[in-house]
Parts: sequence; structure tokens; C-alpha cells
Amino acid sequence: MGKKNNTFFCKECGFETTGWTGKCPSCGEWNTMVEAPITPKSSKSSTPTRTANQFSWTSQTTTVKLSEAQELTYEKKSSGIPELDTLLGGGITSGGVFLIGGEPGIGKSTILLQIANSFKSDGVVMYVSGEESASQIASRADRLDCNKEKIVVCTRTCFEEVAKELDSIKPSLVIIDSIQTLYSESITGTPGSVSQAREVTAGLVRIAKSNNLPIFLVGHITKDGNIAGPKTLEHMVDTVLYFEGENLGTYRILRSIKNRFGKSGEIAFWEMTDKGLMPVDNCQSLLISGHPVNVPGSTITSTVEGSKAIAIEIQALLTPTGYGNPQRMTMGLDRNRTTMLLAVTDKYLGLNTPSMDSFINVIGGLKVADTALDLAVICSIVSSVRGIPVKENTMIVGEVGLSGEVRPVSQLYQRISCAEQTGITTFVLPSSCQKTVEKIKQDNEFKYSSKNIDKKTKICDKIHSLEFVYVDNIAEAIDVIFS
Repeated sequence: MGKKNNTFFCKECGFETTGWTGKCPSCGEWNTMVEAPITPKSSKSSTPTRTANQFSWTSQTTTVKLSEAQELTYEKKSSGIPELDTLLGGGITSGGVFLIGGEPGIGKSTILLQIANSFKSDGVVMYVSGEESASQIASRADRLDCNKEKIVVCTRTCFEEVAKELDSIKPSLVIIDSIQTLYSESITGTPGSVSQAREVTAGLVRIAKSNNLPIFLVGHITKDGNIAGPKTLEHMVDTVLYFEGENLGTYRILRSIKNRFGKSGEIAFWEMTDKGLMPVDNCQSLLISGHPVNVPGSTITSTVEGSKAIAIEIQALLTPTGYGNPQRMTMGLDRNRTTMLLAVTDKYLGLNTPSMDSFINVIGGLKVADTALDLAVICSIVSSVRGIPVKENTMIVGEVGLSGEVRPVSQLYQRISCAEQTGITTFVLPSSCQKTVEKIKQDNEFKYSSKNIDKKTKICDKIHSLEFVYVDNIAEAIDVIFS
């Protein structure tokens, strides 16, 4: 009798191994390894171009000079949602593969059903669901007022069967909900495992490229917030969209992490209603709408996401620690950089933060990595420790170095425009940005002086009505802000 070969994979990260272990060697989680018996490859025949693991992703097999390569013209069709078109680089590109990830219940299936309903095309939209029945999807479509005649639902999870349905129906758009539920009969392993997710995605990419068929994929996430499965899934697809924010609230943030057809880093704000996800118009001031007045530990700053700046609120709470080692908790900010800023405040401002627990949060659930927030974080820390609120209607930007100096920030024009739209009266920024601000003022005067347009004239007046305060180091900034 031959030896039975078994494989085990991690339910959290998808790591595979031939023997069971209590702790996953990849993600470090305990009791997540489950057994998946290795089955022989199926003898069922399938269309060669639809086999998940036989051919390259593209049909180009010859080596040519770049000057002789044929230039392809990608056709883009509107999704029917202008904010989503901006994230995708102008619309849904033919032959593009788009991956959407996010927390359970945050709205992935909802927005995809809205796309299926509003997609500008004469053909039908094929919705492949491995998690819900057709009646469940029809019930959601009724709630969202979707046109059910243009949407066909396929509840199969076998890749080869789904490929045959694509051949017969020939849809204009395909939605896979979710990629972790699909499996190929020619590949060993259970649905959601590393090998299945990688090869099935590769097969869908080949279908998309060879038929100029746009495909949307839903990706599950792990406990750490990353898309489940191998990282190669994100390398395979053309665009990666990710939902951020707290799924218990009414607002959602959709971020473009990767985009081969446009600019990555763009974000769009949505509001969850009984009619689905609705775009938010005035997103520049959305995250500071509930900003408390005259409360210590709260500051307003701006971060640039894609092509626009957004005003955000940073709150800090520092209290005497009751432990041997103080806690350092951050939400939305890099923990290591925040620890560095705490050390800078101790060195140059004389704060005794090592004896305090530190809790620093970006309101709204937005994750930011912009170094221009450094000075605002330090001001929040000082405000919380001293119990003094920051001056009202003040926006603070500036990168802070290890010697306490305030360094210049990029994309200053977008940040100033954001300050205008949010009712800011005082703008604190590095002294090295003074020439840039003067140039922006001169450009606005030249641009609007010969045009009698009321709206643009008001924008120009707002720029000149802002009070710009320039600082060189954090000690000077604290003196100015809290004086």
C-alpha cells in the first residue's frame, strides 16, 4: 500500500507544508494549519486556453525589438460611477484585471453589484459567486434598484466550468466573488490555498488578456489586513483597490494601491446607505467635520492622497503609565515613526513621555504615511501633556528631523487649496516653504487678474486671507502655536 501524501495549509496566510505544525512558520499564528489531502490530477479535458497552469499570461511568444513591438490601444468604458472611473485611471480598461480587498461587510460585493448595474456596455455582466446563492444576489439587487435583466449569475466554483460559461455567454464584464472560492481540477490543494489562488488567478488573467474582457476579483484579507494568498496575486492583476475605514461607520475609503492604467494612490470617499455606496462630494473636509473645539490633544493637518489633499484630524492622549514599560499605541500612523517623534519631543522640548502611555490616532480610519504630518503629531502630543488646546482653525504641516528642525513639504499648492476649502485661517509651515508660498500667490494674481470670474476671484482672495506662520524648529513652532 502506497504512502498517503497529505498537505497542510494555513487558513490565515495560505502557507503550505507537508507536515502539521501548531504554529504557522509564515505568519506565526497558532492552530491555523488544516489538512488538505493531495488528489490526483483530473483527467477531464478542457480548452487549452482555459487551462490554469499551462501557458504564459500573454500570447506573445517571440522576442522582438521594442521599436518593432506593436502598440496596443486600450479601450476604456465608464463604470457609470465618476469617482470609481478616477480611481481606475479613466474607466474600466478592456482586458484589465482588477482586485478589490477589504474587511468582511465593508461593501465589496455591494459596490461590484453597483458596477454591474451601471457599466456602460451593450453586453451582459456575468457575476460569478462562490459565497452567495442567486436568490441572495437578486435580493440585494432589488435593494439597490439594479436592472436584473443585464446581469447573469453563475454560482459555480470550478474554474474549468466557469471558463466554459464565459465561452458560451461572452459577457462584457465579469465579477468573481471571491477568488478564494474558485478551484481548478488540474491543481492539487483546497480552494483558497496558495497554489489554487495563484494558478486560478493566472488562468483568469489569460482569459482577460486574450479576449479583451475586464474582470473584477474580490479578495479576502487576513487578520493583519493583507489580501489573503500569495503576494503574487497583487503582481498579476493590473489594479488593486482596497477598502479602508471602520466598517461599523457609514463612511468608506476606497484606495488605489496599484494601477497600471493610471495613477496609484488615489482615494475616494463613500457613504453606505440603504441604496448602496454613494460617493461623497466634499471629501476634503469630511474627516474633520466633527473636530472638537478647544480640546487638548487635537490638531488639524493635511495629507496628499493621489492628486488631492485631504484635511485630517490627529488626536493624542498621554497619561501616566501603570506598567513597567509604557504603551505605545497608534492608529493610522507608522508606529516606529511615532516613537521617533516622541523621542524628539523628549530631547528638545523636555517632555517626560517615557513615563506615559501614548495613544495617537488619525480620526476616520485613514492610514497615512505622509511625513508632512510630523509637526502636527508633535503638537498633539504637547497639547495633551500640557493640557492646552491648539489655536482654533489652524492647520499644521511640516516634516521633523532628528535634530528638531522642521523640513519642507511637497505638493504645497494642494495643501493650501485644502486649507481654503475647510475654513482654515492660520497655516503653520516650514520657513523653507516661504518662497513657494510667495510664488503661489504671484501665480494666482497673474492668473486671475485679467479674468472677471467671481468664483476664481474668491479663491484668489482666500489665498491672500490665509495667515502663513513660518517656523524653523519644533521649539519655535510650539511657542507660536501655544502662545
